[in-house]
Amino acid sequence: MPKSERIVIVGAGAAGVRAAERLREQNFDGELVIVSEEPYRPYHRPALCKQILTGQLRPKDIVLPVHTELDAIWRYGARATRLDPDEHIVTLPGDERIRYDGLVIATGVQARHLPGAPRQDPRVQVLRTMADSAAVRRAIAHGRGGVAVIGGGFVACEVAAAAVDLNRQATIITREDRLLDRVPGVEFGEAVHDLHESNGVQVITQVSVRDWVSQADGVAVYLTDGRVVVASCVVLGVGSVPTVDWLRGSGLILDDGIMCDPTCHAVGANDIVVAGDVARWPNLRFDTMPRRVEHWTHAIEMGRAAADNLLAGHAAAQPFTPVPRFWSEQHGVRIQAAGLPALAQDTVELAGEATIGHRVTGYVSDGSLVGVLAWDSPRGMLRWTDELEHQTGQAMRRRMAGEPERGVRRTYHEFAETPPMQQPAMFADTQEFPRPVFAEPETLVARPVAPPPFRPAPPVMPPMPVAQPYIPVAPPVPVAQHAPVAQYVPVEQPEPVAEQDYSEPEFVELALPEEFEIPDVVPDMSKLGPAELSLPNIPVPAELLAIGAAMDGMGSGGQRMHPMHPAQANMDPAETSVFGMPPVQSHAPDLRDLFR
Repeated sequence: MPKSERIVIVGAGAAGVRAAERLREQNFDGELVIVSEEPYRPYHRPALCKQILTGQLRPKDIVLPVHTELDAIWRYGARATRLDPDEHIVTLPGDERIRYDGLVIATGVQARHLPGAPRQDPRVQVLRTMADSAAVRRAIAHGRGGVAVIGGGFVACEVAAAAVDLNRQATIITREDRLLDRVPGVEFGEAVHDLHESNGVQVITQVSVRDWVSQADGVAVYLTDGRVVVASCVVLGVGSVPTVDWLRGSGLILDDGIMCDPTCHAVGANDIVVAGDVARWPNLRFDTMPRRVEHWTHAIEMGRAAADNLLAGHAAAQPFTPVPRFWSEQHGVRIQAAGLPALAQDTVELAGEATIGHRVTGYVSDGSLVGVLAWDSPRGMLRWTDELEHQTGQAMRRRMAGEPERGVRRTYHEFAETPPMQQPAMFADTQEFPRPVFAEPETLVARPVAPPPFRPAPPVMPPMPVAQPYIPVAPPVPVAQHAPVAQYVPVEQPEPVAEQDYSEPEFVELALPEEFEIPDVVPDMSKLGPAELSLPNIPVPAELLAIGAAMDGMGSGGQRMHPMHPAQANMDPAETSVFGMPPVQSHAPDLRDLFR
């Protein structure tokens, strides 16, 4: 692309930042604009429900390093509101319009909300962003009860493990039969269940939340089996939703994410690529069914691949065919996985002992590996991940013999060019994409046609009676009556108000209160550093309290900006807040000024 062109990246997570790095590595010297909804530098999101909750790391310790000079325009705290692909315009709040020559969409997902949950209660939280992690840690620190987690996925299990590390009673509530039900194999879910119960976590399965009651000493969660769980902090870990609301009406196909072709290009747009959790694309290494993958390493790899294909152009782009990998740490046990275990039809033990500990399990489909899961076995995981990549690569080459990926791409284009009312799935708001469009061709087998079953003839209906001709009848003409005349009552008119002369000084000056004093020196807020100024309900540091007390004469123990518990006056702000993650004041901050 020429230097006069501009690439806009919407989303500053792992996928967006690595896409920006790759663009500069590929010698793109045009203008680069990164739009971020959060007011912070990009950070390592998996640490939010692990080291950040337990206090092992501070927010400034999980900032993503940038390995290439980006020379980008950072738009922090700006959420994209609309996209116009025909005009190549991204709209920001305030109807600000940014033109682009290339667009990378990496908006990720947002935490799913549970219907009926009292989200207005600060003790009921989700866990997706840095602000969410700070709110959960604050609720755990200020309460005296346990922690309840709604959901049975990896986030729910990791939050429960972190609560145990903080010496709090943890309870996992899930409506499924077992934990991690999306991973095939009952043995694995039972092993995770036993791991949590052996560490003091109460696991309640096959129940749903019936009602919520907020009390002074905690939040009471009423379950469908009659039990009641009272906790000082409730975390909703019931899944995620792709962040695509700002794309409604753009013409992109929105169906559990943004529909993409194998090269990460959005269907129907040659200058738009999608990366990360929000992308739904077919991984030809496994099959041609489009799916979303919500893994940290996958977002990094897809961000770099999307940047390469955007610069190469749609015609010369290469399919993105990774081996997805993810890991989780719970109660000191590391669980690692690779591939797509959900596609498996059977499991096989690849290495390790007869028990679940220190072993590797393979997930097989049609005689080939499609996934590997290791339980505290890093060396076995490395070995069998290489074997998984080899077998899936061979299967992909057999599947793509004769370059059938062009046929898949052509199918996508035909679908995008079909008028909306003629498509099997409408643009947006559908929950399931038509499988026959992307499914592998099936072998037709001739089957004998059975004769239709005998059905008795329907009874003969009696003939309808002949309708009589309709003769209209003229309605009677009403006799005109004299309506009474309403008596006129005069209405008092208000006196005209004299036009104010706003040129006089008394109409433009506002008198200050008598007790108001203008300070001689205004403190430099950029040097204070803490992110408490940008997050709601977060304690104010002692330094800022001292400044406020000196300004209004309230003394060293005064309160100025936020109500604060008396016990918090001597508390280290880093223990219950995101101290050290400053909000960005400039659109293009200097890297040397970060986290001083």
